[in-house]
Amino acid sequence: MRADYLGRFAPSPTGPLHAGSLVAALASWLDARAHGGRWLVRIEDVDKPRCVAGAESVILDQLAGCGLLPDAPPLRQSERSAFYAAALHRLEASGRSYACGCTRREIDEALGHHERHGERVYPGTCRNGLHGKPARAIRVRTLHEDGSDIPIGWHDRRLGPQSQNLTRQVGDFVLHRADGLWAYQLAVVVDDALQRVTHVVRGEDLADNTPRQMHLQQLLGYPTPRYLHTPLLFDRDGEKLSKGHGAVAIEPGVAAVGAALRVLGIEPAGGPLGPVLAAAVEHWRLRWQDTGP
Repeated sequence: MRADYLGRFAPSPTGPLHAGSLVAALASWLDARAHGGRWLVRIEDVDKPRCVAGAESVILDQLAGCGLLPDAPPLRQSERSAFYAAALHRLEASGRSYACGCTRREIDEALGHHERHGERVYPGTCRNGLHGKPARAIRVRTLHEDGSDIPIGWHDRRLGPQSQNLTRQVGDFVLHRADGLWAYQLAVVVDDALQRVTHVVRGEDLADNTPRQMHLQQLLGYPTPRYLHTPLLFDRDGEKLSKGHGAVAIEPGVAAVGAALRVLGIEPAGGPLGPVLAAAVEHWRLRWQDTGP
């Protein structure tokens, strides 16, 4: 058991939970309970144009209907702009971030052809100055001070050893967007640190974000949580199940929880929700107990 364990589930209120997001929520809850730790819910609503009115309360009701109750009231990113601004100021003061005046079209033209779902690796156009262009976004540098690449390696508790050359595979990524909104990468790193999150359990589609977040953690002097990325669900067309592709909202209860458990490799016990969850916690404890630092 880890008395210091603190995990979190961080949904965006762009619609209700679907089967794929329930898998991530359940896995993060199971991991916290199996380690005798605390579990929080954080509403990641910094991207206000994408948020749907009433979605937050629907998500919280769905979680409660599945027996997933947080140990404290939810935190909302839309109320934490001052913390993100303070972190950005630190990066600016240390010379690790810079203003960028590039539009999406200019970046695409500089890059030439790139895959539709591929990473748009920023070519560093404004890294040494705006050259007369007005500032639009703020980016973080992904080069060492001597100009060398930044390779990031880490161990995922499910996927095993992982690595990414942040410089060549991602490039200088955005911290503050051209539309004035905070970027996901900065907000999640600041909140994980200030909430003292020790373990992040989330969908495998977010695994390639981990090196970006580790880079920011290192620059800001924050600790790095332990990571576990869960299996994804796909629709009939092979697309990741998501709100954007019309994923159906879950009907909270033992059936939805049982389906999510099967995705996680756990055959649900029979009976009502309470015993089903209790048995799943024991199964998780035996399989995914974290004995790392």
